[in-house]
Amino acid sequence: MDLDALTQAMHDFVRAKGWYEPDSKRPQTPRNLAISLVLEASEVLEHFQWRDESADRDELASELADVMLYLLQIASISGIDLGEAVMNKLKHNYTRTWDAEE
Repeated sequence: MDLDALTQAMHDFVRAKGWYEPDSKRPQTPRNLAISLVLEASEVLEHFQWRDESADRDELASELADVMLYLLQIASISGIDLGEAVMNKLKHNYTRTWDAEE
């Protein structure tokens, strides 16, 4: 599945829950979504606390999906083509040499 289809599925879900409505108790602002993204990323990190591998692969997959959903939403409502941003970042990173920076 491509990013556009995933983004559309995410928007369909958020609309179905009424979270894009002006009176929503969960306003979908970039700030609120960024906070939620970090909270979900922390839940990914919990899977590795005190161990090198996640004890529950399905739960890890669920948390990774939450992270991706928030990331897709932030990019979409901010007008950022996430695929293009990733490719630009990779192009830039090819010019970097981390070991030389030490």
